[in-house]
Amino acid sequence: MSKRLSIVVVEKDRDRARLIVDSLRAAGDYEIHVIAEESALARKVAEKQPDVVLIDVASPSRDTLEELAVASGPLDRPVAMFVDRSDDNLTKQAIEAGLSAYVVDGMRPDRLKPILDAAITRFHMFQRMRKELEQTKRALEERKVLDRAKGILMKARGITEDEAYALLRKTAMDQGRKVVDVAQALVTAAGLLS
Repeated sequence: MSKRLSIVVVEKDRDRARLIVDSLRAAGDYEIHVIAEESALARKVAEKQPDVVLIDVASPSRDTLEELAVASGPLDRPVAMFVDRSDDNLTKQAIEAGLSAYVVDGMRPDRLKPILDAAITRFHMFQRMRKELEQTKRALEERKVLDRAKGILMKARGITEDEAYALLRKTAMDQGRKVVDVAQALVTAAGLLS
């Protein structure tokens, strides 16, 4: 049995909050929490640990947008923000803040479910891309360390690149360590000796 989706709705106006909650209930079986006060928003969102955050603000300033985005944790969960009006600069800042959806022209009940689904999908897509980027960066750094270690061995022992790699690999196997860890230790030691 899958867990119910937990949604935090950030909305000051009680009537608008009720409209959002009713729209969500009509769209699916969600666990819904409403936060009316923006003060200490980060702590309140963290306490609830929601799967998604929906923020409804009439006309956010740049500072409000940034504060709401950071407090709601756009890197931890999908965040959709509904605004009544915006400009190009605010739209750009919303995207750069990591919001999964930035919807101008306010929150309308008939658009809520598709926007919620799109925000969740977009969040997961960007999360996969961030992980792939991290893995690529890590692999590149490991490659640099391996190349430096091979260079050190080639110079010190007068061996070929293949022989240097084979020596690193054998040492790693003998010690039950990763090749990159042995290479890093060699680079560190060589740095201390030079």
